[in-house]
Amino acid sequence: MFSKFTSILQHAVEALAPSLPLQEDFVYHWKAITHYYIETSDDKAPVTDTNIPSHLEQMLDILTQEERERESGETGPCMEYLLHHKILETLYTLGKADCPPGMKQQVLSFYTKLLGRIRQPLLPHINVHRPVQVIRITVLNSLRTLKKLIRLCGEVLAAPTENEEIQFLCTVCAKLKQDPYLISFFLENKTKKLEAAKDGGAGLVKEDPCSPDTGQIQNQNPSLVTSTLEAASCQATSPGEASPSSVHSTQPNNDNYNLVSSLLNLTKSPDGRIVVKACEGLMLIVSLPEPAAAKSLTENTKLSQLLTDRLAQFYRALPQSMDPLDIETVESVNWGLDVYNLKEDAAAFAGKRALISFLSWLDYCDQLIKEAQKTAAAVLARAVRERFFVAVMEPQLMQTSEVGILTSTALLNRIIRQVTSEALLQETVYFLLGEETGPETLAGITQHPLRHRLIEHCDHLSDEISIMTLRLFEHLLQKPCQHILQNLVLRCLEERNYMENKQPEEREHLENGQPHDAVDLEEDPLFSDLSPDNRISSPDWLSCSPSPSTEHAKPDGKTEVHKIVNSFLCLVPDEAKSSYQVEGTGYDTYLRDAHRQFRDYCGVCQRWNWRSSPKSFEKCNLDSPFFEGHFLKVLFDRMGRILDQPYDVNLQVTSVLSKLSLLPHAHLHEYLLDPYINLAPGCRSLFSVIVRVVGDLMLRTHRIPEFTPKLLLVRKRLLGLEPEGMSVDHVTLLEGVIVLEEFCKELAAIAFVKFHASVSTSPDPLAHCA
Repeated sequence: MFSKFTSILQHAVEALAPSLPLQEDFVYHWKAITHYYIETSDDKAPVTDTNIPSHLEQMLDILTQEERERESGETGPCMEYLLHHKILETLYTLGKADCPPGMKQQVLSFYTKLLGRIRQPLLPHINVHRPVQVIRITVLNSLRTLKKLIRLCGEVLAAPTENEEIQFLCTVCAKLKQDPYLISFFLENKTKKLEAAKDGGAGLVKEDPCSPDTGQIQNQNPSLVTSTLEAASCQATSPGEASPSSVHSTQPNNDNYNLVSSLLNLTKSPDGRIVVKACEGLMLIVSLPEPAAAKSLTENTKLSQLLTDRLAQFYRALPQSMDPLDIETVESVNWGLDVYNLKEDAAAFAGKRALISFLSWLDYCDQLIKEAQKTAAAVLARAVRERFFVAVMEPQLMQTSEVGILTSTALLNRIIRQVTSEALLQETVYFLLGEETGPETLAGITQHPLRHRLIEHCDHLSDEISIMTLRLFEHLLQKPCQHILQNLVLRCLEERNYMENKQPEEREHLENGQPHDAVDLEEDPLFSDLSPDNRISSPDWLSCSPSPSTEHAKPDGKTEVHKIVNSFLCLVPDEAKSSYQVEGTGYDTYLRDAHRQFRDYCGVCQRWNWRSSPKSFEKCNLDSPFFEGHFLKVLFDRMGRILDQPYDVNLQVTSVLSKLSLLPHAHLHEYLLDPYINLAPGCRSLFSVIVRVVGDLMLRTHRIPEFTPKLLLVRKRLLGLEPEGMSVDHVTLLEGVIVLEEFCKELAAIAFVKFHASVSTSPDPLAHCA
């Protein structure tokens, strides 16, 4: 109580006393602090019962005022005094000794506010009061003190000074973000390099690795504190210049990046706010552009170990069995913002809190790698791949338990959806698919076991596993990574050897311009029962066919677009169609969706420089055997069984195929969307697969009584227009027919939108529709 009264009285006297020049006032407050240590005999009283906090605050205010009154970049006498008289070193000594108790907090707070309030760089380039060399020596000396103070942070877990420690470290990180060149100073064994660069190679400051740490002081020896402060007090009364020989050396440290190490230690704090602040500090550090800092960050710190170990820890804390719907629909998680509500989380579903914790840390890893310097990002992403994906996730994905497969695949699907950083996405893709880009062979599909297993899971006995794995690949195909498409499909189509080995000029043409062996729907036995009236002529499909000038075959060999569109729209026979009897299910509903999706894909693929036209036959190796690739093989096999598969499986298979069809790659477009290509013997395309399905459908529809009314009823039930009532026989077949019809309309819309984009610069392909 007496000390507080003294502090109040002191403030009153200072307010009434005439104002002193800033330097005299600054020296007065510093001498008041040093005299306390010389005169006091009670070193157990907490610092809050003394005038030290008030004097430190006054010193900060004076330094701030001085800088405000001077030109930018100019160092004032008070700042010079602070640097030359080792005030920062003395405060470090007192803070390390925590004498009086609580002094460490005060020192950390002083450093934090000093760094936060002073706008000039830590290494000034202009100084009119002292020789530049001497100022730089003293500043370097002060920065050494800063490094030693950084080492004190995070030493003790859950220390009472944690809040001040993290505030100080984050302020240092923010300063380094402003002046990235200073980061080299905070790397051990880099001091000489920095000084040589700043001093023109003068090498003014040398460190002796065997020299003692002048800041070493222990709480149990108060006399040492007094003697240290007596020396500092003597300096305060004699403002002489510091000489180069008075520069102190630092104690060697095996840790090459103590700033990062201190932040890593604080990420283990039980206080969540401290952890978030430490993570923010690390985010600032990894984004610094200095290559030396990036190298030290990845080679000499445990940052990658922290990321991967904690990711593995959170993953292993998840329940062995979780509902895929819960994993897929849990709210988006941003690191540091997840709110703990154990009661509410437990009521939602078992494991929600563990799942949110995992996804939150995954988001942090993703954002950290996205912000990191390029080489550091690559190293950190590779560490996540090797220490988490391969070591932890791969055994879960390769297991034989259906419950385990389903849960791990759902988690992997969520991870793929959440990853946005380029480096981490690339390593994730390499983990899943391998790094191969050469032609795929049937004998080599097991070369990458995980890729082979995941593709096989698309055709698993369990429909749930099939749907989840197909959904995983659908999300993969939408990621901005060229390697995904190259590895899964494009490498198999490079040589166009799915086409017959004949040059175009060697082929015979019929009167309608089609090749002699092209698929002709009018003569195909599967469509022999269709009269011309049942075909959809060009005015009948919403008048969206291009103008007559574009209807003829283009010089580059593109088949007439209206024929392609009609080919897909005519595939399903009229008696198997039901959409025309339900409002809002016409072909036009797919046009705008196709345009929007194609535009989005073009934006993603634009930087990949894909060819706009197919590779010329002269440059293709058409004699090499064609293999469609493991991925397309499974999709085509699934598509061939569309009439016998559950509705949800069919929806997912066709969704993946439509995503592939939307891609603006010439060979993929030709292979999936051109019904008139001349397939090589033994080869199949998407169109040929659908033709076989339609042939099977036409044979089976005649065996089902009242096929058309039942088909319409099933469609209305799927749309929610009819309540569930009596069961309908052959419901799987009927649902398959409905999906087939809708898929053909979707492919027709995609073909039209892509054709229009290739011949028109109009931003909206629907602008030319009637």
